[in-house]
Parts: sequence; structure tokens; C-alpha cells
Amino acid sequence: MHFERYTDVHAFYRDTFDVLMRHESQNMIILGNLIMGHKGEDKTDWRDPANWLMATVSDASGIRLTALMTPPHNLTLYATDNRIDPAAIDCLIEGLEGHDIPGVITEKALAESFAGAYAARKGLTRKTIMDQRIYELTAVNPGINLMGTVRLLDENDMHFFPYWLEAFHAAGVYGKTEMSIPQNEDLYRYRLSTKKLYVLEVDGMPVCMAGYTRELPSAIGVAFVYTPSYFRRKGYATSCVAQLSQMALDKGYAKCVLYTDLLNPTSNGIYQKIGYKAVCDSLMLKFE
Repeated sequence: MHFERYTDVHAFYRDTFDVLMRHESQNMIILGNLIMGHKGEDKTDWRDPANWLMATVSDASGIRLTALMTPPHNLTLYATDNRIDPAAIDCLIEGLEGHDIPGVITEKALAESFAGAYAARKGLTRKTIMDQRIYELTAVNPGINLMGTVRLLDENDMHFFPYWLEAFHAAGVYGKTEMSIPQNEDLYRYRLSTKKLYVLEVDGMPVCMAGYTRELPSAIGVAFVYTPSYFRRKGYATSCVAQLSQMALDKGYAKCVLYTDLLNPTSNGIYQKIGYKAVCDSLMLKFE
């Protein structure tokens, strides 16, 4: 096994892009970041490839394991064709010596294999932060009750958007009821500047939020789905995500991809009703 560490994002892109595209929806996070770094159009905060950890493990047949970490975020991994090789994992862990790996997020079996070996070698414990399922949609189911109007969020929405975004992040830990008070307005204005976040208005009232994330060759990510508690159980999230998904398909994307928390049966049910179908399960693990 051969470990290779990259300092040039373009070389990393050249060597790994086609491999990662074998499972485009599954690799939404790592592919999205790789494409963004290759384009080099946005280097704010963690998005500068100069600070990334990029590596591959190869044998005579080619790349067996691809790894990308954009500090301070977790390590993302892909085992080529989803064939997990313990020897490749051991080689990667040896190559990562000297680097602080806060956690890992990837397909469930690979996450468990890597985390088990890494934690054992480093004398750490691992904690499941989120048990997820990756879904993709190629067509919106007919018969969805579409209501209201979906529009881009903009600067005029700063009176509520920061609070909704913080509530969305808090809801990422299922059952959590506390949220951070918005502080740094630049963070929220940056999100608005991407022009990827939308709000559903019903009778002129904002009732639900959703947006796009990473854009891949034939797929686009859907996330930031949030409905305030007092607007729930009215079908707003279903309508908002269905409309946003159809908008993406109309723009030419072949599929929409999203992650769900398996501990939240409500959201999983909503997405399946719209037409999302399971691709694989994914784990987000933290090392302690």
C-alpha cells in the first residue's frame, strides 16, 4: 500500500475526481468540497485548500482509499467501489500521524472500520454524533400539495434568518431544545450572499426554510430545511422541499441529494413522500 499526501488541490482533483464520481450521491460532501477547492473561487474561512488535508492510499490496482479534511471539520473518506480494505485503512492511519483528526463522516461501514482502528491506535474513544441516511431524488412525486411561494432569502430577512439558521443547527442534535443566540452578522450575511437559501411564504408570511448546498456535475445537495415549531404539521416543509427539488431538476440537475438524521422519523417520512430514495447510511463520529 502506498500513502500519498497532496498539497496541490488541482493534483488531488485530477487523481481522485473520477474515482469519487463512481458514487456521486454518496460522496456529496467530499466531491462538493473538492470541486469548490479546484475552482478556487471562495477561500473564506475553512474553504482555502492551503489548509486542507488531502491524501490517497493506492495499490497496484489504483486508489483504494480517498481522504479529505477541511479543518476544523471532520475527515471525509471514500473506499473505492465501497470495498473496505483494512490494510488501506492502516496505511492511511500511519500516514496521518501528526495530524489531529477530530472525527470522521462517511458511509457507515467505512466509518466504523476507520474509527475502530484509529481509536484503538490512538487510545481514544469514539462517539456517534449523528446516524444519517443519504437520499437522492430524480423525480418529484405527483400529488404533493404545493402551497405558498418559494423565494430567495435576502438582506431584508435578516430580522429572522439568523435565528432560524441557529435553530436549524440546534435541531441537528435530535431532541435538543437550546440554540445559540446569533452573534456574528457576517456569518449570516455570507450565507445570504451565496443565493442558495430559500423561504416558503404562505399568505405573505415566512413559514419554512430550505436551500441548496454543494453542486456536482449531475447532482445538487438540499439542506437547511427548517420550520419553526409553531408552523409545523401543516405540510410546509413537504411543500418547500418539493418545490425546491423541482426547481433544481428544472435547472438541469439529474438528481437532488440530502442527508437525514435517522433518529428523526418525521423528516425521513417527509422526504420519502416527496420522492427521495435511500442511497446508503452514513455515520458522523467524534473522537474523544
